[in-house]
Amino acid sequence: MAEKNNLQFKTEIQELLHLMIHSVYSNKDIFVRELVANAADAVDKARFASIQNPAITREWEIRIEADEANNVLTISDNGIGMNEEELITNIGTIAKSGTKAFVESLKNKDEKSADTPELIGQFGVGFYSAFMAADKVEILTKKAGESQAWKWVSDGKEAFSIEEAEKEDQGSRIILHLKEDAKEYLDYWKISSIIKKYSDYIAYPVKMTHTIKKDDKDVVEDSTLNSMKAIWLRSESEVTEEEYKAFYGHISGNFDEPLKRISYSAEGISEFKALLFLPSRAPFDFNMAERRTNKLHLYVKRVFITDNCPGLLPDYLRFAAGVVDSSDLPLNISREMLQDDPQIHRISSNLTKRILSELAKLMKDDREKYETFYKEFGRQLKEGLHTDFSNRDKIKDLLLFETMNNADGKLVSLKEYRDSMPALQQELYYLTGDSRNTLEKSPHLEIMRKQGYDVLFMTDPIDEFVLPSVGEIDGKKLKCVNKGDVKFDESIQKELEEKTKKAGEEKKELVDFIKTSLGSKVKEVRFSSRLTESACCLVSDEYDPSAYMQRVLRAMDKNAPDVQRILELNADHPLVTALQALYTKDAKNPKLAEFAEMLFDQALLAEGSPISDPMLFTRRVASLMTLGAEKETGAE
Repeated sequence: MAEKNNLQFKTEIQELLHLMIHSVYSNKDIFVRELVANAADAVDKARFASIQNPAITREWEIRIEADEANNVLTISDNGIGMNEEELITNIGTIAKSGTKAFVESLKNKDEKSADTPELIGQFGVGFYSAFMAADKVEILTKKAGESQAWKWVSDGKEAFSIEEAEKEDQGSRIILHLKEDAKEYLDYWKISSIIKKYSDYIAYPVKMTHTIKKDDKDVVEDSTLNSMKAIWLRSESEVTEEEYKAFYGHISGNFDEPLKRISYSAEGISEFKALLFLPSRAPFDFNMAERRTNKLHLYVKRVFITDNCPGLLPDYLRFAAGVVDSSDLPLNISREMLQDDPQIHRISSNLTKRILSELAKLMKDDREKYETFYKEFGRQLKEGLHTDFSNRDKIKDLLLFETMNNADGKLVSLKEYRDSMPALQQELYYLTGDSRNTLEKSPHLEIMRKQGYDVLFMTDPIDEFVLPSVGEIDGKKLKCVNKGDVKFDESIQKELEEKTKKAGEEKKELVDFIKTSLGSKVKEVRFSSRLTESACCLVSDEYDPSAYMQRVLRAMDKNAPDVQRILELNADHPLVTALQALYTKDAKNPKLAEFAEMLFDQALLAEGSPISDPMLFTRRVASLMTLGAEKETGAE
């Protein structure tokens, strides 16, 4: 009988095995994935070696066998196999890199925490995961092209043994003597579901026999558990639209038609393939807090790794769904490693550029289809302006807005607005608010209409947050028409400035009185260059939040502080002229202070902001209406 060679595990492996065996994990399923992935890798190596040595070519397969009587699960392959030296050094690649990090994470993890069941799946510990379900593991293996087989045995504690053995064909058999609480892994349907989830696209058949009833008789049937059809690896000409649609539904959970399909293949420094789908409408759970960042599934050499890998795409592209299959990442990569892995960053960069490029192409070639997409996901693209500096110019070109001079519902890009500007227009004008209906009535637009300028309407609460990231469009800056001073062509600007300066000098005492009456409600009172019809309006200083932004901030935090704004008056309006006449006649008339407050409330209502005392305002309006009606009827 051949001599048995008893060897000790390295200290760190002993520690790893001890922690795994004595920790409680609800997700033991991962060990099946790991062992099947190892088997597929062994077959890959044999298939490659068979190019030089055709004698080792086989009908490649992986087989799973359940022995319920002896509580034994076996996973076997006819791949490359191992000799004695490889058994000692190569079982579980985690022994060469990553073991220490994994052990430390196990130590530091709270076993009772919600994250614990996911730990093994995050790290993927290869062969050693077998001891989660088995209290004894045997390996019977024979190297392809060699005559001697070897047997490896361990209970996962401190030692293992290796001895010569008999095995008819090449490959490896992993024999797991299952623990009492792991008998479920002898069930055909349990194994089948695990293979379907993690190993469905492995290139080799994963087979298992099971007993079914046929004509009241027990019949043993040999089934292939995996489809072996990695749709992203097949030529597009080989896949039907129905197959793509079904796969999209499976990956995303959506049942509508995808808006666009993107196939991507990268070679060189980073090798991966991707099949991505852009949805036509937002899923019902898209804005729910518990939703994962994206619907991308990460595979490594067809083996499913995770469906929760935020690093694959920036968060603002979280609407994308699909699969990324890398040839370079290790099977045992952890979530922590994924976050920092340069390969993941390269994949993310490539996919981001491709998605933005496809959206730009869609916008150019099928504007109607793009606008349908934009109405669903435009807000997410705007987020990218603030978070993705390297692609800011590409994102900027994808944004669409309504404008004052275009029909309701018509969208234009920033570049299209820029190209349609009159030659004398100095800046790209915009106005933020709740709706187009509200903005169209804004007094801030009066001078714009008079000059024949258009104004971008921005009605998404996120707009004002991200607009500073836009920068310039072909040398022209964005300018909010209700903030700071609006600049026009030099000749127009000079005329407006002279007009407001003259009014300020002639009616200085009235302006000072209104400012004193309103007190802390306003920062300043001055005459306006932007009003042609309305009596007054409120504007913000250049770097203060607009009225709309203040309302948004207050909706998020009721204690958000108010920012004082500037009350601007129209020097040519009859109301201002009448107020000046009343002030000249009797500067101490109590009605003047009342009218000043009404001017302020009127300006608030015109921009869509609430007033502090609606009942008082309505009483004052009713009083003025009464006076007007009496005057019209000649009543005293």
